[in-house]
Amino acid sequence: MPRILLTVEYDGSAYAGWQRQINGTAVQQVLEEALSSACGHPVTVTGSSRTDAGVHARMQMVHFDTRSTIPADKYPFVLNNLLPPDIRVQAGRPVPDDFHARFLTSGKTYTYRILNRRHASALERKCWHVPVPLDIEPMRRALSALPGTHDFAAFQAAGGTARTTVRTIDQAELKERDGMLVLTVSGNAFLYNMVRIIAGTVVEVGLGKRGTDAFSRAFSSLDRLDLGMTAPPDGLELTEVRYPEKAFTDPASLRWHEEEEMP
Repeated sequence: MPRILLTVEYDGSAYAGWQRQINGTAVQQVLEEALSSACGHPVTVTGSSRTDAGVHARMQMVHFDTRSTIPADKYPFVLNNLLPPDIRVQAGRPVPDDFHARFLTSGKTYTYRILNRRHASALERKCWHVPVPLDIEPMRRALSALPGTHDFAAFQAAGGTARTTVRTIDQAELKERDGMLVLTVSGNAFLYNMVRIIAGTVVEVGLGKRGTDAFSRAFSSLDRLDLGMTAPPDGLELTEVRYPEKAFTDPASLRWHEEEEMP
């Protein structure tokens, strides 16, 4: 059966995460139900990242196999008539039969948004509201320790299943505009709750509760206690998923890799 790759965007506020489960409605479940209706047969999808409950995605990549004759580029039009408004399909394309949305990624970018002002916003709700003033420059100095290849063992929550904790971070930066702090972290892969732990730690640096050497200390100790809280899921967004060009032309030539769960 032909394999199709979709680009999916969602507001995760109302969902128990990406992955189908028995204790709540997941984004995967809703998407599979819409696809099964559109295609006329049961459809199972595979996503590029298993985002946690309450986490959002601007670019979740999803592959599935189907006997349907719907052209790949028409799936957004078909599915968006069947999906709730907090899940949107933005693009569809055919891919080789051995393409894999999760195991062939070459990198991802996550964004974490922190609203740093006295009162919360009625409009900006996909963020972590921190009403106490934060000192941004120490936060930026702390983040400068992250880029590079390190053992991020201290940066995962209990329950992580990764066989190795070595990861490469390409970018870790913090921008501010009108009280909204936007933390952007890009890397080859991430550990369980890794981005939320980075966000929680950098906020504690901004509050003066931790020094600017917090991340460097954690690389040395590999101890979770040397880092800060796990930030709430509300501010986290899967912003970009990257693949090598060969993933779309010759997937068999690429090595599959282990991937993270719910950063």
